[in-house]
Amino acid sequence: MPNDKGKRKYDLEERTAVFGENVIEFCKKIPNNDITKRIIPQLVAAGTAVGSNYCEADCAESSKDFIHKMSIANKEAKEAKHFIRMFSKACPEYVEEGRKLWQEAHELNLIFTTIINKAKKTQQLNILN
Repeated sequence: MPNDKGKRKYDLEERTAVFGENVIEFCKKIPNNDITKRIIPQLVAAGTAVGSNYCEADCAESSKDFIHKMSIANKEAKEAKHFIRMFSKACPEYVEEGRKLWQEAHELNLIFTTIINKAKKTQQLNILN
């Protein structure tokens, strides 16, 4: 598994994979109780789905397919942010670690939103031409 942080700083496939790995490591630390046993699988699902949907978008068969799959990756990142926020309430001792994960999910949201908007504009220009 590559992890050359300096060499591939802007490699979104790697970045989303590392995000998913960090979510898994975070969830392993969380104590399992009546509250967290419902949130843990939700965060693992959303956090790891960011990367898998980004990979699907990267191999999209059309611009419409690309936009759709990028939108799903974006939705999963937003969902991960939500569950990270819930952990800050359920397990306040993990707020700082959760804040770092939340920030990465937020940055991925911003990046994905920019990519989606540019792809939509390109798609519209192609329809007009």
